[in-house]
Amino acid sequence: MSIILLVGCGNKAKASQNDTIIVGSQGSDLDIWEHIAKSSQAKKLGLKIKTKEITDGAQLNNATSQGQVDVNAFQSWSYYQAYNKQNPNGKLIALGTTYLEPLGIYSKKYKSLKDIPNGTTVAIANNPANTSRDLLLLQKAGLITLKKGFNALGNTKDITANPKNLKFKEIDDTTGPRVLNDVPVVLISNTVALESGLHVLTDSIYHEKVDQGTKDNINILATAAKNKNNTNYQKLVKLYHNKEIQKYIKKKYFGTKIEVNKPLTYLKNK
Repeated sequence: MSIILLVGCGNKAKASQNDTIIVGSQGSDLDIWEHIAKSSQAKKLGLKIKTKEITDGAQLNNATSQGQVDVNAFQSWSYYQAYNKQNPNGKLIALGTTYLEPLGIYSKKYKSLKDIPNGTTVAIANNPANTSRDLLLLQKAGLITLKKGFNALGNTKDITANPKNLKFKEIDDTTGPRVLNDVPVVLISNTVALESGLHVLTDSIYHEKVDQGTKDNINILATAAKNKNNTNYQKLVKLYHNKEIQKYIKKKYFGTKIEVNKPLTYLKNK
């Protein structure tokens, strides 16, 4: 379920490695990169960073592809794959891994999965990558079964078993906490949950764990394909995993942004 650096509206970020790097993001990820931009660790690496907020993921990826943003920090590996598949002429490349934010199943009405009765309405995200992630978590929770080969572009049509006859309501995933007042069960990303005062490790009735089944949900830094060899952009990955930066992130976000410092081959290998 990200960070952005801004320049003047409509201006394209310059490609020179000596220029300020525009990092685009949103929500808590934006806050993290604003902290990183001011950090002594960034100065030590000789990096000048500015952040830019773009709250729509597709718009942020488009801005990165078009050069208005140099690097973005907001998306999971599966979201990135789905975007590239849908935008073959504006593909991005991944620079490195950052963290896993567990997706959670929340309810104000039920205290555990076993309490969920037949016919319950479940709110899930209405964008492709997050829809599939939500459904995979529901499968992991034992509530549904998905067809073999289910992927990042899958949807409710790929459900092969639904023993509780759950009903699905697709929502803008940023509205999850508000919808929680009206819908019995809602899947909410951790960034959105945190911003509304929910803690996935204590407030959800079920959430993702870090394992082989959640590799597609690991967040990454991404840039336009033409920038794949930009060494300064690659330094952002090292900077994110700096011990002092990680100490700040863990304290501020209560351990819910679980650091994942893996080579990209870890995500690509099945």
